[in-house]
Amino acid sequence: MTLEIFWFCLIGVFWATYFVLEGFDFGVGMLLPFVARDDEDRRTMLSAVGPVWDGNEVWLVIAAGATFAAFPAWYATMFSGFYLALLLILVLLIVRVLSFEWRERRDGERWQRRWWQLNVVSSVGVPFLWGLALASLLQGVPLNGDHHFTGTVLDLIGPYSVLAGAATVLLFALHGATFLTLRTSGGLHDRAVAAARRLRLVAAVVVIGFLVATVVVATTRNDRDVVAPLIPAVVGAGAMALAVLFLVRGRSGRAFAASAVAAASMVAAIFAGLYPRVIVSHPDVGNSLTVADAASAHYALSVITVVGALCLPVVLLYQGWTYHVLRARLAGRSATTSASIAPEPRPPAG
Repeated sequence: MTLEIFWFCLIGVFWATYFVLEGFDFGVGMLLPFVARDDEDRRTMLSAVGPVWDGNEVWLVIAAGATFAAFPAWYATMFSGFYLALLLILVLLIVRVLSFEWRERRDGERWQRRWWQLNVVSSVGVPFLWGLALASLLQGVPLNGDHHFTGTVLDLIGPYSVLAGAATVLLFALHGATFLTLRTSGGLHDRAVAAARRLRLVAAVVVIGFLVATVVVATTRNDRDVVAPLIPAVVGAGAMALAVLFLVRGRSGRAFAASAVAAASMVAAIFAGLYPRVIVSHPDVGNSLTVADAASAHYALSVITVVGALCLPVVLLYQGWTYHVLRARLAGRSATTSASIAPEPRPPAG
């Protein structure tokens, strides 16, 4: 395997990790109007993701940074052609950060209500736009012979990309509901279970429909062999079926794991359908930007490989430790949503 292929696959892994970890954060935000009965419930729901949401966003920074370093032409073409969509994502991410940090800065029902409502808007908007943008890489956008984007933002909108956005939103909502069943107790836990059960069938149908469409688009727009995108599509479809089954049987932990696999499979299906291209050109597929065309020089790829080998284990160890320390269930008491929140120390046994 060449370094170009290695980094293309690794960037796919970074995006998959981002979808799995940040997916339940967004899902919790989407469910604020439906699962919470009062402001104390909303505080508990936000506290469930408060210690980890900003750490989960690190994977977006890693994915973008790796793309810039390993495939500068891919980064430049995507960020110029998708400029308005990515700018809107950035604005919504900033609004989401403010909703966590500023909500408790002032007393008053009106102030706090507006911030949790903005959290809901950003939690729906960002996943939809990420699904739209990633699917557009495979759906195809107009590029000229120099691999420069020649279209408008409307070229990102098509049946397949909109389906990708809807599938991402519904899967993240299900992922967030199953996460809440593992992190809360009492009435809030029961309502999270009910929300997951209501979401399971529609999420499964839409996500499986997206995976099937990905195989079709990859073979028609990118002239791919059917096997490569079919493998992650089958894995993702099986994971969604298992998530539905586990929720019926009340196995929330296994349902959460299954929805995580489905989220990773969505990204894997797109990347498997893309290779050997990083952006498909439509209608002239000959202008597509390939992995070889977009890659940095071999020396640059070698340097970032060494840097990644040194830094990634540190990120993984720290994030794993964070999840281990902050694994206790929340029971509906008021708590701040700051990223510095930690469970109260337990008295020594005996």
